Amino acid sequence: MQKVMKKDFLKVDRNSFSVISLDKNDDDIKYWLSKSPVERIHAVEFLRQLMYNYDPSTERLQRVFETAEFKTN
Repeated sequence: MQKVMKKDFLKVDRNSFSVISLDKNDDDIKYWLSKSPVERIHAVEFLRQLMYNYDPSTERLQRVFETAEFKTN
């Protein structure tokens, strides 16, 4: 699986930050509708990684190997 995120995507422009009321979300809708589906998925993945403190380069699925013996009659 290829790496989904680029380093540039994760940079935060700290000069353009504002606090607004939650009922003023028209700009948010316009912003996300202007993005491609791939950009939206990258943003969701980035937020998921932040929320769950997940680093895809270090986390792996646990591998379990188990054998079963069948009785023959």
